[in-house]
Amino acid sequence: MDEKGILIVVSGFSGSGKGTLMKELLARYPDTYALSVSATTRAPREGEADGREYFFVSKDEFEKMIAKGELIEYARYVENYYGTPRDYVEKQLEKGRDVILEIEIQGALSIKKMFPDTLLLFVTPPCAEELRNRLVGRGTETMDVIQSRMDRACEEAEGMEDYDYLIVNDSLNRCVEEMHAIIRGEHRKSSRNREFIQKIKQDLERLKH
Repeated sequence: MDEKGILIVVSGFSGSGKGTLMKELLARYPDTYALSVSATTRAPREGEADGREYFFVSKDEFEKMIAKGELIEYARYVENYYGTPRDYVEKQLEKGRDVILEIEIQGALSIKKMFPDTLLLFVTPPCAEELRNRLVGRGTETMDVIQSRMDRACEEAEGMEDYDYLIVNDSLNRCVEEMHAIIRGEHRKSSRNREFIQKIKQDLERLKH
């Protein structure tokens, strides 16, 4: 079967370890997955390259992309726009790669509306206590910021049921393999293989006579 890639959206609480999980998944299976590269109007930081971390565009260019429907989703944070270019994603899917987008819940659900075949995965720690411990353990944020992230997690938890699978991140190694197995299984869903099923049926009919 000549397989087209699957569009996968990964969301999760801040501190759930989804970033580390994505990096490890791509490191282990570089030919299978492509991490979607976002377009942004913010300036590149030191060490960032255009087309690798982000596609860096001007505000004007970004607004033209919105008007032409060239973005799968976009959002504005503070003064800058961030969005997912449709062209990049579609090219990777055509090549047979599974494209992973790491975005928050609202964006995930709007993509699912536009592309009903999207696979939605939600990454969560084993319990709320663990989430708090991880945020505190980072040692990079004030208690106020940690509290606001916990409050946000309460809001985000409301959307967990809308996801296809929950990925409980307790052991990175097991979690990466579980995520990979879920995605491989998704490729075998009958609803994703209608053409193949149709061909088998036709061939069976032909061989009957």
